[in-house]
Amino acid sequence: MLSLMEASNTDTPQIFGRTQVANNTRARRQARLSRSLGIALTPKAAKYMERRPYGPGEHGRARKKQDSDYAVRLREKQRLRAQYGIREAQMTRAFEEARRTKGLTGENLIELLETRLDALVLRAGFARTIAQARQLVVHRHIMVDGVRVDRPSFRVGEGQLIHVHSRSETMVPLQVAAAGAHRDVLPAVPAYLDVKLEALQARLVRRPKRSEVPVTCEEQLVVEFYAR
Repeated sequence: MLSLMEASNTDTPQIFGRTQVANNTRARRQARLSRSLGIALTPKAAKYMERRPYGPGEHGRARKKQDSDYAVRLREKQRLRAQYGIREAQMTRAFEEARRTKGLTGENLIELLETRLDALVLRAGFARTIAQARQLVVHRHIMVDGVRVDRPSFRVGEGQLIHVHSRSETMVPLQVAAAGAHRDVLPAVPAYLDVKLEALQARLVRRPKRSEVPVTCEEQLVVEFYAR
C-alpha cells in the first residue's frame, strides 16, 4: 500500500491504496474536464493544457460555433462546481442559501463555498488539490477547534481553528505540506486565513470576500443559470 506522502507530488493522493493506474486514469479525466471547461483544475491538468491548449476530442482544435446563452451560463456553473469538486445537489443548496442571504447572490455563493472545510484545508496549503483536501478530511486527519471533523462540507465559522490531528502530523505527506512544498502550485494564502503552515494550523479570521477568493468564475452567469 502506498502512503499519502508518496502521493505528495501527484494530483490524486494514494494514501489509502489506490493503484497507479487508477490515479493516472483520474488525472487524465481531470485533464480532459479542465480542457473542456477551459480552466486548470489541478497542477497536473495545467501541464496538460500547456501542451494541448484546446478542447478534448478529435474536434478539439476545430473552430466552434458561438455558444448559446444557456450554454455559456451552464459552462460557468460547471466551472465553479468543478473548482470546489462538489455535486449538483450541494451547489443548488448553496445557491438557495446565497439567495436568502443579504447582499449579491453571486458573491454570497462563492463566499459560502469558500468556508467549506475542504476548501480552507486547500487554501491553507495542507493539500495540493481539492480532492486531496477532501480525503484528508474524510479520513479524520483534520480537526476544528480540537474536534475531529470528517465532513468536507462542514462550514467553518469566523475565529475557528483548523489543524491537523497530533497523530497525523508525522505523516510524510503532511510533513511535506508543512515544509511548504505545495506553495509552488497554490495561490497565495488569502487574507481571511491566518496560517501557521509549519504547525499545520490555520484560523479563519473573518468571512471571505469575493475579491479575495482565488477561483475563476463570472458568478453573475451562475446566478442567471439558476434563476432561469
